[in-house]
Amino acid sequence: MPVHNSEIADKLNETADLLEIKGENQFRIRAYRGAARTIESLSQDAAQMTEAGKDLSELPGIGRDLAGKIKKIVSTGTFPLLDRLHKQVPAGLRDIMKVSGMGGKRVKKMFEALKVKNIDDLKTAARRHEIRELEGFGEKIEQSIIEGIERMETAKPRMPIAVVDEIARPLLEYLSREKKVKNIDAAGSYRRRTETVGDLDILVTCKQGSQIMDRFTKYENVEKVVSQGNTKSTVLLRSGFQVDLRVLPQVSYGSALVYFTGSKAHNVAIRRIALKKKLKMNEYGVFKLPSGRRKKERRIAGKSEKQVYQTIDLSYIPPELRENRGEVEAAKKRKLPKLIELDDIRGDLHVHTARTDGKYSLKDMVEAAQRRGYEYVGVTDHSKKVRVAHGMDKKRLREEIRAIDKLQKKVKGITILKGIEVDILEDGSLDLPQSVLKDLDFTVCSVHSKFKLSRKKQTGRVLKAMDNAHFSIFAHPTGRRINEREPYEIDIEEILRGARERNVLVELNAHPHRLDLNDRGCKTAKELGVKIVISTDAHAAGDLDSMRFGVGQARRGWLEKKDVANTRNLKQLRRLLKR
Repeated sequence: MPVHNSEIADKLNETADLLEIKGENQFRIRAYRGAARTIESLSQDAAQMTEAGKDLSELPGIGRDLAGKIKKIVSTGTFPLLDRLHKQVPAGLRDIMKVSGMGGKRVKKMFEALKVKNIDDLKTAARRHEIRELEGFGEKIEQSIIEGIERMETAKPRMPIAVVDEIARPLLEYLSREKKVKNIDAAGSYRRRTETVGDLDILVTCKQGSQIMDRFTKYENVEKVVSQGNTKSTVLLRSGFQVDLRVLPQVSYGSALVYFTGSKAHNVAIRRIALKKKLKMNEYGVFKLPSGRRKKERRIAGKSEKQVYQTIDLSYIPPELRENRGEVEAAKKRKLPKLIELDDIRGDLHVHTARTDGKYSLKDMVEAAQRRGYEYVGVTDHSKKVRVAHGMDKKRLREEIRAIDKLQKKVKGITILKGIEVDILEDGSLDLPQSVLKDLDFTVCSVHSKFKLSRKKQTGRVLKAMDNAHFSIFAHPTGRRINEREPYEIDIEEILRGARERNVLVELNAHPHRLDLNDRGCKTAKELGVKIVISTDAHAAGDLDSMRFGVGQARRGWLEKKDVANTRNLKQLRRLLKR
């Protein structure tokens, strides 16, 4: 029974959380969090690496002790230390950790000072305004906790696209090995590449006599078979994630793909068009309604998606656009965008190394970019104000510039661009002086503090920073972390207008827990003529693979190759970076 990287990382992160609640040594806690980040960023399954005899202690941030514990998780699916911590830390405190913004230190403090043992206790303390009275908390944090509880209680559990990707890919590959399978696709919001996914719909067509349903329900990751039939089966995986498998006739496969890919709003819009043409459209096909002497419906399309759309006089609409946000009207006029592809990307402009909080050396990260066929890679370690162990000051940045120059002489076929992720301070100034920023190829500028400023102040802070002649790219523009942290208050449309006026690029951060800008922001940027940079914010070599999630988000935002700066060659990119 394979244990996915996300499951290993979850156990390591939960261990760190519980150790923090207990007030254990911070170095030990950071070691578990660092190991979790390393495992999350791997492009290969840790389970496969272990089976192949790979020494996990060779990975950055994982010593022999942690490597042994990860091996135990992989081989048994259990983690004895975490099991012991579960007995030592009340279950209610573990629930509180799920509230956005509630770290182990805060949970520990409220437990000791207010006797808060569970979510109900937390709500009571917040309602009585007791939390704001604690040192280091205050009214804003109390309100944020209340909002976090409300979101957690009302939200339908959804997994980040990267976690579902980790589930879907091996499952599809496993099912496709059934010899009688002809077509197989995952549909739903996963196929539309939404940021989070609630469940997975898999559609297949098979030759007669296929045992696909038995194969599906016997998949080693299945925890429970909810139902099993000839044409539909439903299972719950170990993670609690639901997967449906539907077997379809070949003649209906295209129409079923359209129907089950959705979205609901898109499907309603195209069905209305069909009705006006006296057609009926559903998952089984497109049918000519009875008229005159013809008393039965007649199927006229359904085998392919392209055929379904053509039948109602629409261009084929890519899955990522199917949200009823103008794509149907554009398809009528044959004016759909030619969406960006992963192969269009020529380089990554947001990459960290071990010199600050990355996991791999400068050389390792450059070689990882080179293996992806990139023409250039931008090294952007953190400035000193960002809360990392070894943030760059002026002296250390000059040392890094020299290190890049030295490495550049040794590597061929890729250009290393000198950058920095520099913090935007509360007053709109940048965290490093002009005298050193001018020696860089570009800067990635971002907000890492003071998230609770008003919308007006946060917007003004960023616009003032953009006035700096050495401001190149505005990174992860809303500061959100999906399912973890809400975006800070900022007028993103005003920011995009400001970026256009100042010739500033705006980042679509491809890290699957950020995907920031969101799809609507990307579409607004396109309409305003603002160029987007899709970057991974990589802290390890495997993180560079997240580019595909950024491209998926860009496609949802209607972006074409021409809208994205890092689809340009190096000479063209340098022109875009110049202000």
